[in-house]
Amino acid sequence: MSASGGTKAIVAALLANAAIAVAKFVAFLFSNSSSMLAESVHSVADSGNQALLLLGGKRAQRQATPQHPFGYGRERYIYAFLVSIVLFSVGGLFAIYEGYEKIKHPHELTHWYWPVGVLVFAIIAETFSFRTAIKESNAVRGERSWKEFVRHAKAPELPVVLLEDLGALVGLVLALGGVGLALLTGDSVWDGIGTLCIGILLILIAVVLALETKSLLLGESAGAEETRRIESAVVDGDTVTSIIHMRTLHIGPEELLVAAKIAVRHDDTATQVAAAIDAAESRIRAAVPIARVIYLEPDIYREAEAAKGADAAATPGGPAPTEH
Repeated sequence: MSASGGTKAIVAALLANAAIAVAKFVAFLFSNSSSMLAESVHSVADSGNQALLLLGGKRAQRQATPQHPFGYGRERYIYAFLVSIVLFSVGGLFAIYEGYEKIKHPHELTHWYWPVGVLVFAIIAETFSFRTAIKESNAVRGERSWKEFVRHAKAPELPVVLLEDLGALVGLVLALGGVGLALLTGDSVWDGIGTLCIGILLILIAVVLALETKSLLLGESAGAEETRRIESAVVDGDTVTSIIHMRTLHIGPEELLVAAKIAVRHDDTATQVAAAIDAAESRIRAAVPIARVIYLEPDIYREAEAAKGADAAATPGGPAPTEH
């Protein structure tokens, strides 16, 4: 996995969640708090999710094969999608069930200092993990807002860790609030309500992750800035006079496929056209280094052919992938 994959952030989150999960479960055993049980399962699910992201990054590095000629880069998207499923099922649905049971059959909290102490410790640990994810993300998000970064990042790991850490911090505050209100009012129903809120939060985050990762799985084009750089690099103003139409597709977070039909002069020789194509490929790779697979097809410019290509690119559901 490349640096943009956020390996450091994933490892930091994995270590933090593993330690927090053990502490939360111990606190649940002593206090009988459903919020602590939901949060311990949440941390276990998060630890499993980070392990899935690391596994996906490792498997994505395999070399291309005849059966998979473009390599395994998109496997990172599959594992990120699995994360959303785990977060939804193991984390969210379990917390909602546990919260409902605690509201229906409340149990008195005991040894309240255990859950309070563990939650404070967990908030501190998750804050350090979240800080690492923010620092790693800032190195690659550029001028984009956080919303744009999460929605348009081609490498799924950092957005996943960011949302998980944010959800973990909000969940810890909800758990602390539920336990605190249960202690102040003497009514442990508040503990169940806090657990229910944690479950709803996890399901919302899981849905957002699933929707964003689904778009990556379906296939996304290059960003607007990358597309402009590619278009500028293709045309040399001499042999390659214009682009008739072009398609781009991410075959991995750091791997881009470029396919274009380019216009050449009708009296150019095959040798001239071949040399122009080689030069255009070199310019594209210099302008956009992640453009690993490039197919350029020479043709004589015709208005009808150019219009046909433009219409196909603009048609919803057509061959041109769109950004989410």
